[in-house]
Amino acid sequence: MPRKTPSAPPPSAPPAPGAGDARPSAASETSLTGQVLIAMPSMGDPRFAQSVIYVCAHTNEGAMGIVVNHPLAAPSFEDLLRQLKVDPVPPARTIRLCSGGPVDNARGFVLHTTDWTDDASLRVDDTFALTASLDILKAIATGGGPRQGILALGYAGWGPGQLDTEIQQNAWLSAPPDLDVIFDGDHDTKWRRALAKLRIDPLLLSGAAGHA
Repeated sequence: MPRKTPSAPPPSAPPAPGAGDARPSAASETSLTGQVLIAMPSMGDPRFAQSVIYVCAHTNEGAMGIVVNHPLAAPSFEDLLRQLKVDPVPPARTIRLCSGGPVDNARGFVLHTTDWTDDASLRVDDTFALTASLDILKAIATGGGPRQGILALGYAGWGPGQLDTEIQQNAWLSAPPDLDVIFDGDHDTKWRRALAKLRIDPLLLSGAAGHA
């Protein structure tokens, strides 16, 4: 299962706000970068039961992704701005917070649309980017920033070859991303809706693996 405490974040993981830039390495030919992972019912790790994970990077050095359907009731976006001393408070607009995974869950990552990026952003593809700088929080707080986004605390991380092994062991299905599934607030249905994109009824799932 995704590792709880790797010795270091995958090279593609952006830094925490204020920690500087970290640039990704190139994806491999079999990369799942930009895809969504959907936990199979047989998922053995309860932390990832019925999880939907957007894969931000998948290289031969490891992988990292953001769980998009584990909402956080606290802290609120406003609370986080106060902690980081980012103005204005209250903000002109807010975004939802989620638990992005068990690795480095004190670090914040904004998964968002590419209509807003900065030099610290990891542009995953033409639609999605990941940013961990304070600048994106300032932009959102003042009413700007990306059209859609979620703020994740922590991420899911895999070591070299680990995600590929889990796919082979039927832990995950993979599928193209859907903006509504990634960004809307109906978290309770995201897992079923992600499966529906593959025309799969979860009640009929067996232990067989598959890809979109």
